[in-house]
Amino acid sequence: MSNAEDFVRRFSIFWANPSPETMGELLTPDVRLVQPLSAEMRGIQAVQAEFRKLFSWLPDLRASVDRWSSSADCVFIEFRLRATIGGRVLEWAAVDRFTLSGEKATERVSYFDGLPLVLHALGRPTAVWDWWRSGAARPWARH
Repeated sequence: MSNAEDFVRRFSIFWANPSPETMGELLTPDVRLVQPLSAEMRGIQAVQAEFRKLFSWLPDLRASVDRWSSSADCVFIEFRLRATIGGRVLEWAAVDRFTLSGEKATERVSYFDGLPLVLHALGRPTAVWDWWRSGAARPWARH
Protein backbone atom coordinates (compact mmCIF):
# COMPACT_ATOMS: atom_id res chain seq x y z
CA MET A 1 0.00 0.00 0.00
CA SER A 2 1.39 3.42 -0.96
CA ASN A 3 1.69 6.32 1.52
CA ALA A 4 -1.10 8.11 -0.38
CA GLU A 5 -3.45 5.12 -0.28
CA ASP A 6 -2.75 4.57 3.43
CA PHE A 7 -3.28 8.27 4.13
CA VAL A 8 -6.70 8.25 2.41
CA ARG A 9 -7.65 5.11 4.36
CA ARG A 10 -6.73 6.79 7.66
CA PHE A 11 -8.50 10.02 6.59
CA SER A 12 -11.66 8.01 6.00
CA ILE A 13 -11.34 6.26 9.38
CA PHE A 14 -10.78 9.62 11.10
CA TRP A 15 -13.92 11.18 9.59
CA ALA A 16 -16.08 8.19 10.57
CA ASN A 17 -15.61 9.28 14.20
CA PRO A 18 -13.56 12.51 14.25
CA SER A 19 -11.72 13.79 17.28
CA PRO A 20 -9.20 16.63 17.60
CA GLU A 21 -7.08 14.38 19.80
CA THR A 22 -6.44 11.92 16.94
CA MET A 23 -5.53 14.53 14.32
CA GLY A 24 -1.85 13.98 15.07
CA GLU A 25 -2.16 10.58 13.40
CA LEU A 26 -2.72 12.39 10.08
CA LEU A 27 -0.91 15.71 10.53
CA THR A 28 2.66 16.70 11.37
CA PRO A 29 3.33 18.87 14.47
CA ASP A 30 4.08 21.90 12.23
CA VAL A 31 1.13 21.40 9.84
CA ARG A 32 -0.48 24.32 8.00
CA LEU A 33 -4.26 24.22 7.30
CA VAL A 34 -6.18 26.60 5.07
CA GLN A 35 -9.97 26.41 4.64
CA PRO A 36 -12.94 28.66 3.94
CA LEU A 37 -14.66 30.22 6.98
CA SER A 38 -11.58 29.85 9.21
CA ALA A 39 -8.34 31.65 9.83
CA GLU A 40 -5.20 29.87 8.64
CA MET A 41 -4.02 27.36 11.22
CA ARG A 42 -0.37 26.56 11.90
CA GLY A 43 0.73 23.75 14.18
CA ILE A 44 -1.16 20.75 15.46
CA GLN A 45 -2.20 22.47 18.70
CA ALA A 46 -3.83 25.38 16.82
CA VAL A 47 -5.56 22.89 14.51
CA GLN A 48 -6.89 20.88 17.44
CA ALA A 49 -8.13 24.03 19.19
CA GLU A 50 -10.01 25.21 16.08
CA PHE A 51 -11.52 21.78 15.44
CA ARG A 52 -12.66 21.55 19.07
CA LYS A 53 -14.70 24.70 18.37
CA LEU A 54 -16.03 23.23 15.12
CA PHE A 55 -17.00 19.91 16.75
CA SER A 56 -18.56 21.82 19.66
CA TRP A 57 -20.87 23.50 17.14
CA LEU A 58 -21.34 20.43 14.92
CA PRO A 59 -20.90 17.35 17.14
CA ASP A 60 -22.27 15.00 14.47
CA LEU A 61 -19.99 16.33 11.69
CA ARG A 62 -18.87 13.38 9.57
CA ALA A 63 -17.40 12.90 6.11
CA SER A 64 -17.28 10.18 3.50
CA VAL A 65 -14.71 9.90 0.73
CA ASP A 66 -16.01 9.87 -2.84
CA ARG A 67 -12.69 9.58 -4.71
CA TRP A 68 -9.05 10.54 -4.49
CA SER A 69 -5.89 10.85 -6.54
CA SER A 70 -2.22 11.42 -5.88
CA SER A 71 0.96 12.52 -7.57
CA ALA A 72 4.36 12.50 -5.88
CA ASP A 73 3.79 14.02 -2.40
CA CYS A 74 0.37 15.49 -3.20
CA VAL A 75 -2.99 13.84 -2.42
CA PHE A 76 -6.40 15.17 -3.46
CA ILE A 77 -9.44 13.82 -1.61
CA GLU A 78 -12.98 14.58 -2.79
CA PHE A 79 -15.51 13.98 -0.03
CA ARG A 80 -18.90 14.94 1.39
CA LEU A 81 -19.39 16.46 4.83
CA ARG A 82 -22.65 16.08 6.76
CA ALA A 83 -23.88 17.71 9.95
CA THR A 84 -27.08 18.72 11.69
CA ILE A 85 -27.43 22.49 11.71
CA GLY A 86 -30.49 24.06 13.31
CA GLY A 87 -32.33 20.75 13.40
CA ARG A 88 -31.75 19.88 9.73
CA VAL A 89 -29.07 17.69 8.18
CA LEU A 90 -26.96 19.57 5.65
CA GLU A 91 -24.48 17.99 3.24
CA TRP A 92 -21.79 19.74 1.23
CA ALA A 93 -18.95 18.71 -1.04
CA ALA A 94 -15.29 19.50 -0.45
CA VAL A 95 -11.89 18.75 -1.93
CA ASP A 96 -8.76 18.75 0.20
CA ARG A 97 -5.25 18.97 -1.20
CA PHE A 98 -2.66 17.47 1.13
CA THR A 99 1.11 17.70 0.91
CA LEU A 100 2.58 14.58 2.49
CA SER A 101 5.88 14.03 4.21
CA GLY A 102 6.10 10.32 4.73
CA GLU A 103 2.77 9.14 6.10
CA LYS A 104 1.55 12.50 7.47
CA ALA A 105 0.42 15.79 5.96
CA THR A 106 2.48 18.95 6.35
CA GLU A 107 -0.17 21.07 4.64
CA ARG A 108 -3.87 20.88 3.82
CA VAL A 109 -5.79 23.31 1.66
CA SER A 110 -9.53 22.73 1.58
CA TYR A 111 -11.83 23.88 -1.19
CA PHE A 112 -15.59 24.16 -0.67
CA ASP A 113 -18.35 26.71 -1.09
CA GLY A 114 -19.13 27.94 2.42
CA LEU A 115 -21.99 30.22 1.37
CA PRO A 116 -24.76 27.56 1.52
CA LEU A 117 -23.52 26.53 4.98
CA VAL A 118 -23.55 30.11 6.27
CA LEU A 119 -26.95 30.90 4.72
CA HIS A 120 -28.43 27.73 6.19
CA ALA A 121 -27.11 28.62 9.65
CA LEU A 122 -28.26 32.24 9.39
CA GLY A 123 -31.80 31.05 8.65
CA ARG A 124 -31.95 29.30 12.02
CA PRO A 125 -31.45 31.63 15.01
CA THR A 126 -30.45 28.84 17.42
CA ALA A 127 -27.87 27.61 14.91
CA VAL A 128 -26.36 31.11 14.66
CA TRP A 129 -26.18 31.37 18.44
CA ASP A 130 -24.58 27.91 18.73
CA TRP A 131 -22.11 28.80 15.95
CA TRP A 132 -21.13 32.05 17.64
CA ARG A 133 -20.88 30.50 21.11
CA SER A 134 -18.59 27.72 19.83
CA GLY A 135 -16.04 30.25 18.57
CA ALA A 136 -16.08 28.69 15.09
CA ALA A 137 -17.89 31.78 13.73
CA ARG A 138 -14.91 34.03 14.38
CA PRO A 139 -12.36 33.29 11.66
CA TRP A 140 -10.48 36.48 12.40
CA ALA A 141 -9.44 35.13 15.82
CA ARG A 142 -5.72 34.53 16.20
CA HIS A 143 -4.28 31.23 17.35
